[in-house]
Amino acid sequence: MRSVRIGVDTGGTFTDVVMVDEQTGEITTTKTPSTPADPADGFLAGVRKLLDRAGDGVTVSAVVHGTTVATNRLLQDRVEDLGFVTTEGFESVLEIARQGVPDGYGNSYFWVKPPRIVPAHRVRTVGGRLDHTGAEVRPFDTGQAVAAARWFRRRGITAIGVCFLHSYADPGHELRMREILEREHPEAVVSISSDVLREYREYERSVTTLVDAAVKPAMRRYLARLAERLEAPLLVMKSNGGVLSAAEVAHQPITTVLSGPAAGALGAALIASTAGHRSVITLDGGGTSTDVAVVVDGEPSLTTEGSVGRYPCTIPMIDIVTVGAGGGSVAWIPPEGTLKVGPASAGADPGPLCYGRGGTEVTVTDAHVFLGRVPPHLLGGEVPLDAGAARDGIGELAAKLGLSPERTATGILEISAFNQSNAIRRVTVERGLDVRDFPMVAFGGSGPLLVCRLIDILGLPAVLVPPDPGNVSAFGLLTVDVRNDYVRTFVTCDLTTETAAEIYGELEAEAAAALEREGLTEHVFARGADLRYHGQAYEVRVPAPAGPPDEAWRAEVLDRFHAAHEALYGYGHRDDPRHGVEWVNLRVSGIGPIARPMIPERPARGPQEPPPAPIGVRRVHFDEDRDRDGGRDTPVFRRGDLRPGDVVRGPAVIEEYGSTLPVHPGFTAAADGRGNLVVRREGGRGGDR
Repeated sequence: MRSVRIGVDTGGTFTDVVMVDEQTGEITTTKTPSTPADPADGFLAGVRKLLDRAGDGVTVSAVVHGTTVATNRLLQDRVEDLGFVTTEGFESVLEIARQGVPDGYGNSYFWVKPPRIVPAHRVRTVGGRLDHTGAEVRPFDTGQAVAAARWFRRRGITAIGVCFLHSYADPGHELRMREILEREHPEAVVSISSDVLREYREYERSVTTLVDAAVKPAMRRYLARLAERLEAPLLVMKSNGGVLSAAEVAHQPITTVLSGPAAGALGAALIASTAGHRSVITLDGGGTSTDVAVVVDGEPSLTTEGSVGRYPCTIPMIDIVTVGAGGGSVAWIPPEGTLKVGPASAGADPGPLCYGRGGTEVTVTDAHVFLGRVPPHLLGGEVPLDAGAARDGIGELAAKLGLSPERTATGILEISAFNQSNAIRRVTVERGLDVRDFPMVAFGGSGPLLVCRLIDILGLPAVLVPPDPGNVSAFGLLTVDVRNDYVRTFVTCDLTTETAAEIYGELEAEAAAALEREGLTEHVFARGADLRYHGQAYEVRVPAPAGPPDEAWRAEVLDRFHAAHEALYGYGHRDDPRHGVEWVNLRVSGIGPIARPMIPERPARGPQEPPPAPIGVRRVHFDEDRDRDGGRDTPVFRRGDLRPGDVVRGPAVIEEYGSTLPVHPGFTAAADGRGNLVVRREGGRGGDR
């Protein structure tokens, strides 16, 4: 009996599925169209497709899932029927929010504050007050708490978030509020901030708790449907780069808001590390969006200042920037008459014009089809494409712009490439990193399509395109450990080693208990700390050493803070006693390690074997073909025919089951020992031309 693990990543257009044989390490992949009306249908169809291919004698030890259910509810602003309970006198915490104005607005005069996640008339307050140490200033008002619970019950409000002032220091008042809600309003789904995010800043803690409450009913229903129809344990990917059982995730669904993109970054990090690259940029190009992250020394960068849509979510998550630059991104003309691309997407249904499902708007995929850069079918022929529909749509758009169809299609791709490059700069240049120092891993169904242009725009040294790039996110789901994060706010300029030991001990005990509930006996703890110079408003997160905290331990954390601050902001106060360092949060990640799948080396071509031959020729229009009518005859290679050491020189197109790589004139794509294609500009680095 063979034992396998299956990873399933549900995207906006396709659901990607990867199966790993736990005995042999053999990897099998497939894709199936996503089903937006009920993502569980596409999920199960993909699993059945792989198991049917595997035949009898297979047992599934676990299914690991990257889901967008929580993300989509937030992006679509589907957070209706939500209630909020907070401390008496702080009922306007959501209205006041923060004074920052979003990028793109010169000042607040032009910016209209969006509606709050909970309107003012659905906010209830309860008496009782703690100070910042957790000491009780005023006792909890049970009468007001009961009245608030009954008020929500009478109005049928069944998703409720609770956030009391300074509950990070002592959760007692919030626990009592939850008990009263459970007694007086048993139909309600309740999230309390001391469970969701036990750190200070009441606005961010309130919104994060409310987001958790908003997505909890939908996530519970979705995971319950999957669990009923699966005959294997179900694990769910979290935004922090770990997984948890579906039962645990149902209690903390906010941890999944960047579930799929996090898996892609981790899978790409393992692929790059195996190929000898410890630090890379990852680019996940899908049908709806492109997700970009940076990996330094084998680990994707983490942040606690993320957001989904317009909602700040200050939970630990992989630092990912998402832009509406996927294959389904729509090309459109605003009133000023200039061409724009995205962020709106045609999605999976109806999809681009070339899908032939009733789509009415030109997309990035239609531009690639028109220019001949992708074949007239997807998934090895499973999804035929209507090139005529793409040609007609591009022609109509070109007439409105007063351009040729070729210039219009290349313009669409140029705008999409610059949208992606701007996202890459946000995770590198804005983080104090030089983008030219990092090779890039491009994956996802549409990820490899624009890599030659990105090399030129950004000056990238190289781009790796893994085998089966459309399935890297699903593969990444099988490479991650079980992981949970815990935080405790303790603001002080003089953290004693005794206090540090006590807080870290409590957090590690919580982490160990959670891992034991998952059935894991091997525990690894990763410590961190958030520090800032006294007087600053925000912190820098740094790793903290293991072992008993002592003066050497304290000095090491401070040294790491000074170095990280200087790297991020260009200055530090390491030797200036006028600028004291303030400790703000202590963190622990509890990790249950798993065995990662191996990426085998591939045999090189024998000395007597002929080099790979094209499987055909197609007319392709590249950026360099501005003066060529209809492009040029271009050889088409099958990726499976390439062996380590083989080099394809552009112009060429390399096709495989789930993706296509156009190799522009002046570029090469070389196959390495692990099956990756390494794309470079001939003669050195790129540079915008």
